[in-house]
Amino acid sequence: MTNPWFLLLIAGLLEVGWAVGLKYTDGFSRPLPSALTIITMVASFYFLAQALKVIPVGTGYAVWTGIGAVGTAILGIVLFAESTALPRLLCIGLIVAGIVGLKLTSP
Repeated sequence: MTNPWFLLLIAGLLEVGWAVGLKYTDGFSRPLPSALTIITMVASFYFLAQALKVIPVGTGYAVWTGIGAVGTAILGIVLFAESTALPRLLCIGLIVAGIVGLKLTSP
């Protein structure tokens, strides 16, 4: 079996993809970005479900959403010129610390 933490990482990265993809769908009014976003959503849920066969659900879900939140925030900064204010960056860092902490304390 593939490493469940690797599957969870893939699921989280795909979550970043669909979260950012939502911006490009224009409320699901643009067919191609909408289709790609939906495909990415389904793939993200698939990999999350596979990872949760081994990883505890609370840990897996928290890590998945954390990867999604941090990755989406970073891409928001890069692609959409969102704020890079220090308090915002510190909060993103706290999410990263939480993800690492959950990984280190999981069986």
